[in-house]
Amino acid sequence: MGGVPEEYEMSREKVDLWVGIFVLVGALALVFLALKAGNLLSVLSVGKTYAVTANFDNIGGLKPRAAVKSAGVVVGRVSSIAFDDKMFQGVVTLDLDARYQFPTDSSAKILTSGLLGEQYIGIEPGGDDKNFAPGDKIRYTQSAVVLENLISQFLYSKAAEGGTGKPAEGGSAGSAEPAAK
Repeated sequence: MGGVPEEYEMSREKVDLWVGIFVLVGALALVFLALKAGNLLSVLSVGKTYAVTANFDNIGGLKPRAAVKSAGVVVGRVSSIAFDDKMFQGVVTLDLDARYQFPTDSSAKILTSGLLGEQYIGIEPGGDDKNFAPGDKIRYTQSAVVLENLISQFLYSKAAEGGTGKPAEGGSAGSAEPAAK
């Protein structure tokens, strides 16, 4: 009567099993994406690390668990951010992978991925023979470049130059004649 042949029919239990497997795989994919987006996958790693600290005048939008990179390779994570009320600076603790050793004269700076991307710490290796030990402090740091500060500096410098739209002294806008002396 136009029905499906018996050999192609699936039992209700088989259909339920396949739907369950599909839902489980989808849920695992969502959990993976959430961990990836929240920068939490590194929390699950169990590699050995050592902690070093760095003081910055301005940490910008740096957040805990932000990447620590050297030559574009992730070599650690920011473990905590605190405020030093005596020096009035941000104190950033970095957990660096024990596989990567950096000289004690290395420098750290807060960088941004792209124009408005997430912030991370970049480490430039120094040339010293001695490497950081757990608990050491990075002496050479460069604070975050804050976009608002750059814009305001640009506007103030234009205002100081007399960027009011008036022509420069000694001539007029759009005039091809030399200025009178």
